[in-house]
Amino acid sequence: MNFRTLGRTGFKISEISLGTWQVGGKWGAPFDHNNADKILNTAVDNGINFIDTADVYGDGESEKAVGRLVRSRPEKIYVASKCGRKISPHINENYTPAVLRSHVEASLKNMGLERLDLIQLHCPPTPVFYRPEIFAEFEKMITEGKIHKLGVSVEKVEEALKAIEYDHVDTVQIIFNMFRQRPAELFFEQARKKNIGIIVRVPLASGLLTGKYSRSTTFLEGDHRTFNRDGAAFDKGETFSGVDYELGLEMVDQLKQVFPGEDLAQIAIRWVLMFPEVSCVIPGASRPDQVITNLQAAELPALSDGQMTTVQNIYRENIKKHVHHLW
Repeated sequence: MNFRTLGRTGFKISEISLGTWQVGGKWGAPFDHNNADKILNTAVDNGINFIDTADVYGDGESEKAVGRLVRSRPEKIYVASKCGRKISPHINENYTPAVLRSHVEASLKNMGLERLDLIQLHCPPTPVFYRPEIFAEFEKMITEGKIHKLGVSVEKVEEALKAIEYDHVDTVQIIFNMFRQRPAELFFEQARKKNIGIIVRVPLASGLLTGKYSRSTTFLEGDHRTFNRDGAAFDKGETFSGVDYELGLEMVDQLKQVFPGEDLAQIAIRWVLMFPEVSCVIPGASRPDQVITNLQAAELPALSDGQMTTVQNIYRENIKKHVHHLW
């Protein structure tokens, strides 16, 4: 396992870590704690030491599984959770310091931990990023020992740039992949200057970049890839990175020509790791074997300059006009 430093937190974390949105079952399926335990232990057995979860994943069940893992293992496992998405309706006015504090305390209870290594605001409405009192409350909780470090999970580059203006925001979690390349521009530059840890989520564009989907592929009714393609439930950028499904399939075919015979999912993860500003990438897994497959991406040789340029050109010529200005 290769390790990178999570910005100015100083945490030495596995460059390929684990996101737990679908741990415990496929999207839309009931949470399975037995499956979750297998996935999480497989991750740690193979060198992963950073686990990203959230209070809304499995309505708290994911946090419980992560907490059980941490309490059962002797290794140091860095735990990152997220808060804010439980607020309903999910609007700026309903974000208050008291509500967010209660969510952090609930997460600690779910996991059976005294302190979270990292808490992240979970893609709040954009106006929240312009409210210093929200960020001040987390600073209080750092002083109290409830959390160690503060980060944000964002939808938009604008939100990321605003968040890192706060002195105690140390990490940003953001969507970045072959189909969502905008963060590599101004945001990566500013994050590098401030030594901000960058956690990359959705590296496989909700599975599109595995190269295993087709026009006949179907998803479960409760799977966001079924009901959220137009943003009916939350930001559509979380589903297939906001790329039209048919267009995404066409672009995957082009990528397969660039990387013939390769495992495209592993190539997509390796592509993310080509950017030194990235601290870690957090692909999810709904089965233990997917963890192993994801980790093999770190063993691949670096992509060539020609390959990187071709991937950039595929994005610029076909995808950029549809997504670049939105996120």
